[in-house]
Amino acid sequence: MTRKHVLPRLALACGLFLVPQIAAAAPAAEPVLERLALCQDSWLDWQKAADPRLPQIAAHFRAAYTHSDNDPFAIPKAPTTILGLRVVQVYPSSVGMGVGFSVLVDAPFDKARPLVERAVGKPLAHCDTSDGMKSCELGIAEKRTLTLMTQDDPKIVQTLIGCYYYYEK
Repeated sequence: MTRKHVLPRLALACGLFLVPQIAAAAPAAEPVLERLALCQDSWLDWQKAADPRLPQIAAHFRAAYTHSDNDPFAIPKAPTTILGLRVVQVYPSSVGMGVGFSVLVDAPFDKARPLVERAVGKPLAHCDTSDGMKSCELGIAEKRTLTLMTQDDPKIVQTLIGCYYYYEK
């Protein structure tokens, strides 16, 4: 799930002026998705307080992501990243028994975990490997648990990063 960024370079043309080269666009960072997935912001709190950010984020989400009616996730229309990791899918309201906001990134658990811990400034605790899953979580606030999880299979290179409000174990 790693993606190298291609930086535009300037080329000297005729020795008189610079002409920019056309380069592939780098994936766009999504700070709003990142803050929601890391429990730094909460759409649940915004909903309760009728925060004006919620409809703005909803409009952005509808414009930037594709969602099929039968799927619980949306897919970015353009390359997108959080924590420098490519976003594969976004779950805007739930995954299984968890109600919250999560993002599936293209990175193995062991690469995503230190990035998440650095971003929140705390180590993830309560790590467990059971039922074919590897996970760690960190209680952030009442009704907010930051969770990192993946399948317990070394061939799996995708990790779910999410903030859950009502989390059933």
